[in-house]
Amino acid sequence: MTQASQTSRSDLVGCPHCGKRNRISAAARGVARCGSCRGLLPWLTEATDADFDAVAVQSSLPVLLDLWAPWCGPCRMVAPGVERAAQQFAGRLKVVKVNVDHSPNTAARYQAQSIPLLLVLQDGEVVARQLGAVPPDALLRWVEGALPPAK
Repeated sequence: MTQASQTSRSDLVGCPHCGKRNRISAAARGVARCGSCRGLLPWLTEATDADFDAVAVQSSLPVLLDLWAPWCGPCRMVAPGVERAAQQFAGRLKVVKVNVDHSPNTAARYQAQSIPLLLVLQDGEVVARQLGAVPPDALLRWVEGALPPAK
């Protein structure tokens, strides 16, 4: 994969305010906003070993990193809470999911010996760590406690 293709991957995100679909580059910086109504968009994307630094480490927003695998039952249980975090903290948080089976270097970088492993990163540094399945409400409280105060 070339550098250009690593950073050009994008996701389609439906605006919760007006319903328009928006294309957001996974490696974009700043805050995700709707191109039509300018409302804040929930930012949930994926990364691999190849593009992790561009997508997560270089993010200008704090990142909720979800290290998971499709065969992991507790990972599937955590997924709805992770999605809710992207929605609830739109404009304050970027959520990045990394499949540890496809990205073993990223998993090793964050010492993921067990999954699900949730990390909050600020400027690429771990500021909070949560191991294991967490109910959605507890996950949201944990994320909020790890984020800088809302402006």
